[in-house]
Amino acid sequence: MSFAPPTPGVAVASAFQRDGFVILPPLLAEDECEQLAVELSKLLGVQQKASRNKLGGLRNLLRICPPVGALAASPKITDWLECLLGRTVFPVRALFFDKTAASNWWVPWHQDLTIAVAQKVECQGFEGWSLKTGIPHVQPPAVILEGMLALRFHLDDCTAANGALRVIPCSHLGGKLLPAAIARMVATSPEVVCEIPRGGAMAMRPLLLHASSPARHPAHRRVLHIEYATTELGGGLKWFDA
Repeated sequence: MSFAPPTPGVAVASAFQRDGFVILPPLLAEDECEQLAVELSKLLGVQQKASRNKLGGLRNLLRICPPVGALAASPKITDWLECLLGRTVFPVRALFFDKTAASNWWVPWHQDLTIAVAQKVECQGFEGWSLKTGIPHVQPPAVILEGMLALRFHLDDCTAANGALRVIPCSHLGGKLLPAAIARMVATSPEVVCEIPRGGAMAMRPLLLHASSPARHPAHRRVLHIEYATTELGGGLKWFDA
């Protein structure tokens, strides 16, 4: 059954603003976590069969998976995030990842710089256009990314052994980083391995440097990743899923 997580205090909100991430108390009840794990695994299996390969994840879940859309927009979640961020939020994209023995990948240090939009409209400051599963994606100005956050629901235990996310605290404060700056920061800054139990969650800024290693002991490591924005895009551009 659903429950209400405790409201984040000033110390938690301050830590999030400073570090660019925070590990949260559980935001899902056990039955909610299990329902999402089963639903998303089933959907991933269908898409893997259709594509004839071992996809490691899913896109566009706000549209194709009603339980994800309902969760992302639920006041239980948005009210909590608004207390954390101090601004009104709305969901704009949801992804699902699952590392298994058949789909076990390595992700180098990077920032999340790309957003999904309704259609391509040339606009100053928006660059690096691409198509992902037929949907236009673009890199917006840093100010857009600085107003965003991602919420990662962990549907399985997530440890260093099965590819937990690694982050460099405070790395979001430098804006968009060039490859040389990323290399220097990785070489000189301590990292944190975000080990989170099943049902747990973490919030992070898109510009936070993060990476993950292949699982040493592959098992399900299912993560539902939902991105939230605080502003409209302007210039004729619209969020794909807002």
